[in-house]
Amino acid sequence: MVVRVAEAEWQGDLTSGQGRIKLGSGAFAGSYSYPSRFESAEGTNPEELLGAAEASCFSMALSLGLTRIGHPPKSIHTTARVHLDRFVDGFAIDQIELETAAEVPGLDPGIFREQVALAKHGCPISKALSATKIEIKATLNGE
Repeated sequence: MVVRVAEAEWQGDLTSGQGRIKLGSGAFAGSYSYPSRFESAEGTNPEELLGAAEASCFSMALSLGLTRIGHPPKSIHTTARVHLDRFVDGFAIDQIELETAAEVPGLDPGIFREQVALAKHGCPISKALSATKIEIKATLNGE
């Protein structure tokens, strides 16, 4: 159906090198480095980009589900916290926490929770990350 493109270039060794990331659409280009990934330095990192992909995909999947049942949302805001942890055999992303808040007038909270679960399983990014634990805290209209 569609193919999306992104590029990354790295120059130098792991700890003192520098990289650049560029989306094929031109919507984003930025730098990344060891300090931006493992410390708090300026720049982006793969985990932050993965979090953005998961949060945006989940929000769109939830919007689709709500619209299909006759309750198009006014807004959905999702934050992703991607956990990069060190293990004996190296680093791994072992958990992603999603926190979503939706404004959907007239929607029953039980139906909302059902749609949240369906969106989690229907989102293509969530499917691609099936080996990663994804937890969701969802709030409807300021519950």
